[in-house]
Amino acid sequence: MKVKLQTLEGKAGKGDVELNEAVFGVEPRADILHRVVVWQLENRRGTARAAQERSDVNRTGKKYGKQKGGGVARHGDRKAPIFIGGGKAHGPRRRDFEQSLNKKIRALGLKMALSSKAKDGLVIVDNLDMKAGKTKALAESFGFEGKVLVIDGESVNETFAQASANLHGINVMPAQGANVYDILKHDTLILTKAAVEKLEARFNG
Repeated sequence: MKVKLQTLEGKAGKGDVELNEAVFGVEPRADILHRVVVWQLENRRGTARAAQERSDVNRTGKKYGKQKGGGVARHGDRKAPIFIGGGKAHGPRRRDFEQSLNKKIRALGLKMALSSKAKDGLVIVDNLDMKAGKTKALAESFGFEGKVLVIDGESVNETFAQASANLHGINVMPAQGANVYDILKHDTLILTKAAVEKLEARFNG
């Protein structure tokens, strides 16, 4: 699969790039993409903390006062929820949201996400080099609208990252961080040639 190179201005560049059909030519399936996105989002959630209930509180178990004759309500011990420092009545329980998903399904989901963008919304650029990391210069010359995800190679170009940091709708990450959720939620996916090599090597390795 050959794709024409473009520039960050949205114009045609020089040459083209051969994309691996096994990575960028997979027919997307909604069920696979859904499973991977749910797995990602659930694993981002932190563990819900539990409250100490009556059996968890470290207080004396001795009966508080006499059963009768005190002129007050009858109580068992100081762990009761009615007392300050007592256990929480019907408190929240610990909840862990972490899910497991087969590595082959995760890899297939990423291939399908890349392939869906290859059909509509994929842009390949030579590199992200800029003369200066100026936000104003990038905002005036950037030729893509909507939410844009830019993926570079081993590390993100520092000049481009600096220039795009304050621009709304442009997110940048290295190839190692490429994931299904971020790819699908952006309108346009911009890959550098180094990113293409890293992504293809990720699956071939």
